[in-house]
Amino acid sequence: MTTPGDVLEQLRSGRREALDQILPLVYQELRAIAHRRLAAHGGGGTLVTTALVHEAYIKLVDQSNAQWRDRAHFLALASVAMRHVLIDRAKARVALKRGGVRRQITLDEDAIAVEDQAESLLDIDEAIDRLALLQPRLARVVECRFYGGLSEEEIAEALGVTVRTVERDWAKARMLLRAALKG
Repeated sequence: MTTPGDVLEQLRSGRREALDQILPLVYQELRAIAHRRLAAHGGGGTLVTTALVHEAYIKLVDQSNAQWRDRAHFLALASVAMRHVLIDRAKARVALKRGGVRRQITLDEDAIAVEDQAESLLDIDEAIDRLALLQPRLARVVECRFYGGLSEEEIAEALGVTVRTVERDWAKARMLLRAALKG
């Protein structure tokens, strides 16, 4: 039986066709992450779990020079890909809407509703980009947690830091992002 680790090793050795083998091995895990990200959506929007997984996977495949170290690193990159998909959808939604009432911004990682909170999602995205300029690791922790729904242990493994560091980074990042969003 082929494991995700075997496929990642094949990818590291330059066998791009191994990419076709990785999706079936990680599909359910990606679906679970995507489902958690869209849970607050209430089913009323146009982006469903399967679509988010497939669009994120396409973004991952398009990274021709990606060097996935391990499962945690792959999931961290999948978090970034999901962020990009959600932000692209939010930008499209705002472009169509052009106005409307601004909603309260939340940093609750369980509440990403692209259709209803497109402006808020874009504000959060801009704040994360500004945070990345000053403290890149904090921004990565936010991406993994907020967009990918990764656990502290998975984030620690992906970033090569301790769980305690992730806990501190998450608390600090939320504080900085809240201040940036209020200001």
